[in-house]
Amino acid sequence: MKFISPQELGSIIPELILVATLIVGIVLDLILRDRSRAAVAVISLLGLVGAFFADLYAIAEPAHSMFSGMLIRDEFAVALQVVALMAAALTILISAWTAEVSQQLTAGKGEYYLMIIGATIGMFFLLGSTNLLMLYLSMELLSLPSYLLVGWLKRSRRSTEAGIKYIVYGAGASCSMIYGISLLYGLSGSLQLSGINDYLIRLAAQPDLPKSTFVLALIFTLAGFFFKIAAFPLFQWAPDVYEGAPTPITAFLAVGSKAVGMGAMVRFLFFGMASRVTEDLFAALGVMNWPLFIAIISALTMTVGNFVALAQTNAKRMLAYSSIAHAGYILMGIPVLSVLGIQAILFYLLVYLIMNLGAFLSVIVLENRGISPDMKNYTGLGARAPSVAVAFSVFLFSLTGIPPLAGFIGKVYLFAALIKGGIYWLAVIGVLNSVVSLYYYAGVVKRMFFDRAADETHIESVPVLRVVLWILVIPTVFLGIYWKPVMDIAHTAASTFGL
Repeated sequence: MKFISPQELGSIIPELILVATLIVGIVLDLILRDRSRAAVAVISLLGLVGAFFADLYAIAEPAHSMFSGMLIRDEFAVALQVVALMAAALTILISAWTAEVSQQLTAGKGEYYLMIIGATIGMFFLLGSTNLLMLYLSMELLSLPSYLLVGWLKRSRRSTEAGIKYIVYGAGASCSMIYGISLLYGLSGSLQLSGINDYLIRLAAQPDLPKSTFVLALIFTLAGFFFKIAAFPLFQWAPDVYEGAPTPITAFLAVGSKAVGMGAMVRFLFFGMASRVTEDLFAALGVMNWPLFIAIISALTMTVGNFVALAQTNAKRMLAYSSIAHAGYILMGIPVLSVLGIQAILFYLLVYLIMNLGAFLSVIVLENRGISPDMKNYTGLGARAPSVAVAFSVFLFSLTGIPPLAGFIGKVYLFAALIKGGIYWLAVIGVLNSVVSLYYYAGVVKRMFFDRAADETHIESVPVLRVVLWILVIPTVFLGIYWKPVMDIAHTAASTFGL
């Protein structure tokens, strides 16, 4: 029997800090009861900060496997864990000043923040999973608190409906994924991604092995990832869930959960279904041309997301379909099977976190002052709430990919990876979709600045939220002008991926 070594425990210090934070938060919640909300929020933020510094300390360590190959600690995992920490910390900070959350029946209690910490622990383990069973359990640890957070608004029938829909869709995706995993295990005799990789090498050499069963297993397993990132055809849950959930949780799911799901899928495909042939290139394994399959899913996801977003009259639903489209953009980095593609994915996920969270925060700031997310209520905001309207416009134009904003640089690197990989048709579809997205993003800006509102009363936003909003504007602009340090980190993480 192999025991856990102290070195292995030392490698998961960030996770242990989060677990300790969760335990301390539960104890505080039991002791303080209805007065625990502020204390648990502070403890949660301190725990996330502690995990952040522990991750920064670990980023310079060489990649190493832990716990009998169940987990790996490498720069790819650490980079995305930092993204997850940022998403969780900003969600907790925003929630503390969001009336939608603080005015609930359970507003004085701290379970809300503890569930965000629980979901973040699931994110951490999911990003480092190199074992299919560990991957599945980690995804469930992320999903279960998310279901509760979506239905958190006790007085809202829409939130309750969103929570039920999320559970039903999630249960279906979970069943599909575990069925695919069971088939992969039956075929390869291993739950390790490396074992599946070895099986695929044998599959190419031995024509008598069951190839059709492998294709079925791969599709069922990928369905679980497609649900998590809201990719075609498993995106139907996202608009209703995003609209009904508390807006901070909508932002958390749209950025944190999507980034982590994308990272886990990249590891699954590149560790289990590909082999590194040169310093910069990978080769796909298996009888199924899965890079082409992912490319088609990418094209369909961004196209459906953008065209349905055109018809939306609610800002949260528009941003929900926008996030579906952005899942399609990020997927473009996978089929090229190169370090450049992984680098582009990592950079874009960070940029997407900042600009999409900023867009949702703009909606939250307005909701706090009684302005619902219906588009008609945004008419004339340029005069009524100029600070919020300008910041919101920056985020929307960055999501479109207009220079000199961070979203433009992110898309440039994704398109560059596609062109270098020779997948020109997908690059053309991506560019055309960006043009389509400009129409509905610019429509919101036009409504805010060029249409006149019937009520021109000035709207005063919560100072803390306004400060956070403009803190997010700074990197959105700055990374569109000087992105080299962040891109260097992404390049280092991508270059060591799979070695």
